[in-house]
Amino acid sequence: MSVFSRVPQLAPGVVLSCVIAAIAYAINLAVPLVSALLCAIILGVVVRNVGLIPSRAEAGVKFSSKTILRIGVVLLGLRLSIPQVMELGVGPIVVIIATVVLTFLITRALGRLLKVAHTTSLLTATGTAICGAAAVAGMSAVVRRTDDYDPHAHDEDIEDAAATAIASVTIFGTIAMLVVPWLCTVMGLSTQAAGVWIGASIHEVGQVVAAAGFISPEVTDVATVTKLGRVVLLAPLVAIMGFLEGRASTARYAASLEAREVEQVLEGEPVDHDRAAKVHPPIMPLFVVGFLICVVIRSLIGSPETLMPFFNGADTVATLLLTIAMGAMGAGVNLKTIVTTGARALLLGVIACVVAGATSLALTLAFVD
Repeated sequence: MSVFSRVPQLAPGVVLSCVIAAIAYAINLAVPLVSALLCAIILGVVVRNVGLIPSRAEAGVKFSSKTILRIGVVLLGLRLSIPQVMELGVGPIVVIIATVVLTFLITRALGRLLKVAHTTSLLTATGTAICGAAAVAGMSAVVRRTDDYDPHAHDEDIEDAAATAIASVTIFGTIAMLVVPWLCTVMGLSTQAAGVWIGASIHEVGQVVAAAGFISPEVTDVATVTKLGRVVLLAPLVAIMGFLEGRASTARYAASLEAREVEQVLEGEPVDHDRAAKVHPPIMPLFVVGFLICVVIRSLIGSPETLMPFFNGADTVATLLLTIAMGAMGAGVNLKTIVTTGARALLLGVIACVVAGATSLALTLAFVD
């Protein structure tokens, strides 16, 4: 069934998600330091948990949290120019790559140590290492639960995990936004070093711009490009984790089928051997391919003055689509789960923030200036 034929079924939920996004976007315009994505997911949680979502809106809400999310992530690619990142030089590029890799791996290890749920740990690690809420949104499209034996049953707790991860990276990213510029001044870092550290350590793009703006326009330029260098790494990270998540889920599903077949043999029931053959690891998600295509397009075209209105418009549309998706994901959240599991997840978030800051500072001091 095509999307167009499902318009009457999807419309109520999509409209509801758009209304939530519009309110969140208005709050962000009034208070720029408040993330529109965070506002949207909080509003969605409230709408769900006070019982304001009619049953006829459920299909559209799920569509918004999946399909609209992927379209928004694809359009994010148009804000990234690889040649612009390469102009930073070898040192800053080493800082960017090493910070992302180490922050992600250390956060994942800490998540296991703290016994934080797999999904929440993975999304928190991605949001801290890459670009906050937008990275959480991108990774949430491929993540699967560790107990996912049914390929169609992994949607249940993704919204809860995304809400927790986004709250975590937003809160601690905001704190870093205030602390890191002050430390740059106290330590007397150069313009290049301050910009690289701010761009490599703080979570959201908006937070990076605000933090660097506390120092100087020159630091803002370096910090913004450094931050966009981290965002470029979203696509390969999502692609790698999507493959690993899919392979692990496939193995678990195949194992469950095998166990079921043994039960059928013991009970004298007919065995469907074809079911296991139907299980295949997923290829790279199409939205990741679309993201990479958009990055290539922007990299080849550059930033000519005549096309800047188009790129700025595409960036605004991407933000709006991600805000709609976050509102829809919030509308799938069970607040009781957040309250029950939130403490360990927030602890993971604050430790991950410190890891990102300390790692990027050490690398900046070693490789920049």
